Amino acid sequence: MTNKDIANLLKLTASLLELHGENQFKIRTYSNAVLNIEKQGDDLFKKSLSELESLDGIGKGLAQSIIEIRQKGTFSVLEELISKTPEGVLEMIELKGIGPKKIKVLWKELNIENMDQLLEACNQGQIAKLKGFGVKTQESIKQHLEYIVSQRGKMLYADVEPYSEKFLERLRRAFPELKIEFTGAMRRKMDIVEAVEIIINSRDPEPIKALIEIDNSVHINSKNSGPFSLKGRFVDVNLKWHIRFSEPSRYQTDLMLSTGSGKHLSRIDCNGKSLCQTLLEKTIDDEKTLYHEIGLPYIAPELREGSFELSYTGDKDPPELLEVEDIKGPFHNHSNYSDGKNTIRQLAVYCIEQGYAYLGLSDHSKSAFYANGLQEFQLIKQHEEIDRLNAEMTPFKIFKGIESDILNDGSLDYEPEVLVSFDFIVASIHSNLNMDKNKATQRLITAVENPFTTFLGHPTGRLLLKRQGYPIDHKKVIDACASNHVIIEINANPWRLDIDWRWVNYALEKDVILSINPDAHELEGFKDMKYGVYAGRKGGLTKEMTFNSWSLEKVEAYLVNRKAGVNL
Repeated sequence: MTNKDIANLLKLTASLLELHGENQFKIRTYSNAVLNIEKQGDDLFKKSLSELESLDGIGKGLAQSIIEIRQKGTFSVLEELISKTPEGVLEMIELKGIGPKKIKVLWKELNIENMDQLLEACNQGQIAKLKGFGVKTQESIKQHLEYIVSQRGKMLYADVEPYSEKFLERLRRAFPELKIEFTGAMRRKMDIVEAVEIIINSRDPEPIKALIEIDNSVHINSKNSGPFSLKGRFVDVNLKWHIRFSEPSRYQTDLMLSTGSGKHLSRIDCNGKSLCQTLLEKTIDDEKTLYHEIGLPYIAPELREGSFELSYTGDKDPPELLEVEDIKGPFHNHSNYSDGKNTIRQLAVYCIEQGYAYLGLSDHSKSAFYANGLQEFQLIKQHEEIDRLNAEMTPFKIFKGIESDILNDGSLDYEPEVLVSFDFIVASIHSNLNMDKNKATQRLITAVENPFTTFLGHPTGRLLLKRQGYPIDHKKVIDACASNHVIIEINANPWRLDIDWRWVNYALEKDVILSINPDAHELEGFKDMKYGVYAGRKGGLTKEMTFNSWSLEKVEAYLVNRKAGVNL
């Protein structure tokens, strides 16, 4: 369990205390502890009781609770609160834009105890009649609930990965003589997955079935399984799996058939048939040969979505896609100056250990008070520290940046004389997210047109499976980035993956440079870089068009030249 896990438990405790009408002092104690723990660089699980008691905002009572969490994964105060809260109300606590006080009104006055009941109440217009709600709040709740309901049974690829890889490896170890691979959405590395699909070159499911039946981590659904397929669920998560058994002679054919999306497989080949029809009619030894036979170059699994890759012909080869190993350093990262967990030195040392050549530091700007955004005097101190570290760590380079809030009118935080002190600026929206398409688009374009903007950060503000992004005109925003030479980030945080991979190819057509930015708030966050690379690959992203795959010298020259072009 990490510091973040502890903070999440305390955050839930604060929400439940408010839900049940506890006194404000007690609620604030837990809320303040959450903020302090999120900024804590040291692992709380390694600290003694006396060491915990000495930490700011913790104290004796919370220190005891953290020790209890260490021992059993929860603590008595939270257990008691959960015991008197309906399960569905606990789920409602997670809804964005509705605080515990409003959840309490819904629960106590309308007897709403789960999301389905809440959605029904919205549809009947009951929520708008409550004091403090209104039609606008009701509609916002309804839209959010409809989105959540539509995402049920789905998981982030990053969350699926550890379960699926362990399952696949277990099968491979037990049956080394068989070919066993991911297929479907897993092989295409979709950002959201509904089921883990696996294909095996065998028509005998019994040995596999016998192994799975003694595996406590997975459950077989015999009713939905067939003579040449097994279906079931992972025990620990709400995730389905599906194993297909293929005749060995047709394994490559079936792998290709089960990998591509319906649109990709419906593509008409040079023989006047769909790719699906061709595959059903013949047996292939490998995918590259089949693509060649139908007049197409080999198309990587990630690209098989029935989109821009359909334009490839034998005369137009797909680009050589970006690899994780191509990344030379991460931009858009947070230190403990704002809401990050680690010091700048710790971030830099970790990057050096990973073989990176540079680090782009960008803590939150001053308007982000909720994230300890930096005031001007703090920037001076931070820049002095970076100068000292750069002198010490050469040739490794730390670039001075900021994640500047895009304000309501599209302007950036800070005055020009402050903005010019940065090597780069990531411009992002964090507040007032309830915008229509025109408002959101213009707000982004205004920020993009600011000569100090280097990167456009997470353009839609979405949180996959949790929150839809605000609507934007992607083409207009991308066109503005092209006209103003602004780099668009693919935010590699698995909850974001924003800009969406479906718009990456359009950006490339407009010669917009992209950057795989982890938005790391702790060392573990750097590991998310690979998910950003996967998203980029799905959009056809190459090494040449990825800013942070460039050498230190090239990146430094670009930033210096861009900054020199700014007229104060």
